[in-house]
Amino acid sequence: MHIKTLTVSQLNSYIKKVLDNDFILRNACIKGEISNLKLHSSGHMYFSLKDEYGKINCIMFRSYASSIKFEPENGDKVIVKGRVSVYAKDGLYQFYCEEMEQDGIGDLFLAFEKLKEKLSKEGIFDENNKKKIPKYPRKIGVVTSPTGAAIRDIINVAKRRNNSVDLLIYPTLVQGEKASLSIIEAIKYLDKREDVDTIILARGGGAIEELWAFNNEELAYTIYKCSTPIVSGVGHETDFTICDFVSDLRVPTPSAAAEIAVFNLQQINDKLVDYRDILYDEMQNGISRRYDDLKSLYNNLKLHNPTTYIANQYAKLDNLKQNITYKITSKVDIEKERLSKLNSLLGAHNPLNILNKGYSLVQDTDNTVVSSAKQIKQLSEIKIIFKDGKIKANIDKVEDIK
Repeated sequence: MHIKTLTVSQLNSYIKKVLDNDFILRNACIKGEISNLKLHSSGHMYFSLKDEYGKINCIMFRSYASSIKFEPENGDKVIVKGRVSVYAKDGLYQFYCEEMEQDGIGDLFLAFEKLKEKLSKEGIFDENNKKKIPKYPRKIGVVTSPTGAAIRDIINVAKRRNNSVDLLIYPTLVQGEKASLSIIEAIKYLDKREDVDTIILARGGGAIEELWAFNNEELAYTIYKCSTPIVSGVGHETDFTICDFVSDLRVPTPSAAAEIAVFNLQQINDKLVDYRDILYDEMQNGISRRYDDLKSLYNNLKLHNPTTYIANQYAKLDNLKQNITYKITSKVDIEKERLSKLNSLLGAHNPLNILNKGYSLVQDTDNTVVSSAKQIKQLSEIKIIFKDGKIKANIDKVEDIK
């Protein structure tokens, strides 16, 4: 029997025709729990429908999605009607939904909410219990799968930001029944080490059942009791786990966890350069200000120097000396002139000056001037003063002259 050789696209097209022509698959009605829901900007909906044993990828185009009477969320139990077909380009079969109605809330979501409420009441989510993430760690412990994209993202980000920070990777399971125990052992081991400053708990995104290991109650208590600060970077931005709430810091992705935990060495160096320049400028400005102040003080000291003051006082004393000398000289000259005038006036009225003209002065014995003949008659002796001397004379006889 000859078997025709098909290309990959021919095989995919054949499988698509088989599925599209099957009556049951063209008119299927299934129920399950929504997970990994993505609402595209075009209006299309992409999600997975799962139960405890399996999962199928689903798509609901905008024309059908617009008729849904509720807002689907992860964890919703729904009943969908539509058809099973193959996307020939990738060879993936998926369910094309045409109708959707609610069938209750998923069991995993209910369990998640129940545990979240229990732990919240115990206070292990309280912000007061959160430890600060070290700004400048030297060694960071990483708890994640050694083969996933999360560890590659963390390593790449850490190398880019600061190649001097050590990463201590503790490989663990991140999915499955034993994953929670594996993560607990890793956290306990890293917490005992004195050289680990921060712990990153990381995993890539996924549906709620894929992230279920991070919703473990014992793991939550382990994180709460851990003395080393823990950064949770589990899933994508829209994914939340119990570990996110109990960790000291929750970030949307593993890459973001590395961005937060590993400080940017280049930024620190740039800041140090800026601080150095600022310090240098401040020192220069401070020295300039101190120099100006010193120069001002020097000028003030020079201006108020005692030597300068004494010299100024000497000059002032000289001025005073000149002024008093001038005033004394002027006063003496004025008095001399006045004395000369008085002397001239006295000379002019001096009775002795008439002696120079040939006259004489007659006085009694008491030096009283005799100015009349009657006085002579009463005297027996007189003094006669000439210009060149004095004589005494006795009066014997007084004769009136007519």
